[in-house]
Amino acid sequence: MKRKRIPTSSPFGAEFGYSRAVRADRHIHVAGTCAQPPHDRGDAYEQARSALGIIATALDETGACLEDVVRTVVYITDAAHADGVTRAHREVFGEILPASTLVVVAALLKPHLVVEIEAYAID
Repeated sequence: MKRKRIPTSSPFGAEFGYSRAVRADRHIHVAGTCAQPPHDRGDAYEQARSALGIIATALDETGACLEDVVRTVVYITDAAHADGVTRAHREVFGEILPASTLVVVAALLKPHLVVEIEAYAID
């Protein structure tokens, strides 16, 4: 199996020991992704758009694209964030319509973060 790792720019990546994305043959797994400064202090919509932009870049670095995404998992810290997050997801994935799960969790690593998104693609 051919494997390609895309490093994360987050300092937490080295501390925790993970890659932003891993390509294993035709399968691409993008790690849970949160907004980065300055978007990490925005509302749920802004944070989701930022995270999805980071995911798009990681996919591009593996040779894949958003159209190759078959599944997303979205974690939000409050159901009140669902409208903004689902709007961002719909804008980015439009006609792609990946299988998706939206989960409300107690918290994310940093208290000001309200959304984290994972993506899985096959190209």
